[in-house]
Amino acid sequence: MRKSSTITALSDIAMAARRYSLVGMLGWQDVRQRYRRSALGPFWLTISMGVMIASIGVVFGQIFNSPMKEFLPFLAVGMIFWGFISSVITEGCTGFIAAEGIIKQLSIPLFVHILRVLWRNFLILAHNIVIFPLVLLAVGKPLSWIAFISIPGLLLVVVNLTWIALILGVLCARYRDLPQIVGSILQILFYLTPIMWMPDLLPKRAGLYLLDSNPVYHLLEIIRSPLLGQLPTTTNWEISLALALFGWFLAIAVYGRFKRRIAYWL
Repeated sequence: MRKSSTITALSDIAMAARRYSLVGMLGWQDVRQRYRRSALGPFWLTISMGVMIASIGVVFGQIFNSPMKEFLPFLAVGMIFWGFISSVITEGCTGFIAAEGIIKQLSIPLFVHILRVLWRNFLILAHNIVIFPLVLLAVGKPLSWIAFISIPGLLLVVVNLTWIALILGVLCARYRDLPQIVGSILQILFYLTPIMWMPDLLPKRAGLYLLDSNPVYHLLEIIRSPLLGQLPTTTNWEISLALALFGWFLAIAVYGRFKRRIAYWL
């Protein structure tokens, strides 16, 4: 039975991967529909993000007495990629629910709808990332060659977000109160993760709890550190890889067992 459910999950995931053109079309359609008849389209999000980064940077930079040349790029990368991570997780909760009409009418791999969530948020990330070079220009900080290491880091983050969105999509289709719980947990994680505050502000003992045991911190660091000219630690990579391996093992088990019930839960 376990072998059969695993094959079911892997088969659906493989078929969805082969339907990448459909995923691309649905993701583009979601973004275009959201900003229909808007002159700037998704760049409204970019403007909003830029204003928020500038406001928080000025205020918290003064509160923490942090050099603006260091703090503003740190804040910009953290806010941009936290927005991507939190949006994928939040929208992953309703990935199957939002696609109820398609799921009940068309016979396409269900995993397509999880990839659709990832793709549309990646498009928004591509719009928001233009803020970072502008911030570097504003503070006069160069971008080093180490920044290219953030590319495999981003891929590993996407791998982790995919299994998280898949598990939450299945569970939230069954338990409709879960999206609110996930949203509350994300709010807590936002304040516990060094996004608006820098890790060196913490006492060493507190850092063991708030940093080393915080998986979001490690996922952010494998992207953020290279963009800031630093190499991620071995611990950052090890924990991110371990999360990916364990998470996908769990996701395949959950998805294989409950895939056939999703349409009945919607």
